[in-house]
Amino acid sequence: MTQRPDTDDYAAILLADSPLIDTRAPIEYAKGGLPNSINLPLMSDEEREKVGTCYKQQGQQKAIELGHQLVSGELKQQRVKAWTDFAQRHPEGYIYCFRGGLRSNTSRQWMRDVGVDYPLIKGGYKAVRRYLIDLIDQQAAEHPWLILSGRTGTGKTRVLDRIEACIDLEGLANHRGSSFGRRVKPQPTQIDFENALGVAMLKKLQQDQGPWMLEDESRLIGRLSLPLSLHEAMGQAPIVVLEEPMALRIEQVRADYVEDLCAEYVSHYGEQAGFQSYADYMLQSLHRVRKRLGLERHEQIRALMQQALDQHRQHQDISLHDQWIEAMLSQYYDPMYDYQLSKKQERVLFRGNQQQVIDWFADYRRQHS
Repeated sequence: MTQRPDTDDYAAILLADSPLIDTRAPIEYAKGGLPNSINLPLMSDEEREKVGTCYKQQGQQKAIELGHQLVSGELKQQRVKAWTDFAQRHPEGYIYCFRGGLRSNTSRQWMRDVGVDYPLIKGGYKAVRRYLIDLIDQQAAEHPWLILSGRTGTGKTRVLDRIEACIDLEGLANHRGSSFGRRVKPQPTQIDFENALGVAMLKKLQQDQGPWMLEDESRLIGRLSLPLSLHEAMGQAPIVVLEEPMALRIEQVRADYVEDLCAEYVSHYGEQAGFQSYADYMLQSLHRVRKRLGLERHEQIRALMQQALDQHRQHQDISLHDQWIEAMLSQYYDPMYDYQLSKKQERVLFRGNQQQVIDWFADYRRQHS
């Protein structure tokens, strides 16, 4: 393998989607890692804890000696083989630990001992993480943003799917952003979400410097928080309002939250268990907003949803879902949205349907790029 230098060119690593070895302990990696990384730890969680205790009580040298005792013999050979196998498969990659210090240097030296020279990321995970957070804060403050708003079901995500100059926050968060927005696969960790957001901004900057569109979001998308700097910038940016008739909105909500979401559950859990899990999730999601709905209205809409789910299960007929969808839109989501938008009227630049918004945004970018 041709020797390559260590690097602190974090942008180049992230733009190239470079394969990465993360040598931190599993408990550290579970909280968040770098994109395109795999956790091949130098030490297990238990081994790391023992070394850390030794370091506090007896100092660095004794901790290093203990680490070499714990990771030796066949165990050491197994870990070195995992790193070298990865390096052979991904000769363009890098290795890192938390600060680019002892763990990654030890791992790299052990790889060298068996004839494989693999470069480090200087500064390690901490430095790349700092780079991404700074990038988000800088772009939040400096980049021209447009916020795509609109009532539930107008198809905001569909508009974003048709334009290049956007960042799909809900896609990165793996959540649709509503009370019913959780997907079958779990959301990323907060750190992984922020890292992915930083990389998305970095890649978008390579394509254009013009205005980008974001969907109007609260601070929370599911259980994930938008970075404060970005959320504050979104609260000041100009707004484009997407408007569509109720019939189309019902159709689009049915497609997203009935057809597609049910299919996700069935694909993941199987036919019967998947549908039952989907039905349970929908009823639970409705239950979580019962106080804001009002208990009487909640019971009425719950009855409609239960009827729709029963007909869906028994006859593969999804038509009854339209009743509870319309009730939720007109009695819950619309009043809430209209109130929120009433406080932002001075920021609204344009209103229109999906195609009109797409066409208007293209003209706006030509004028402001």
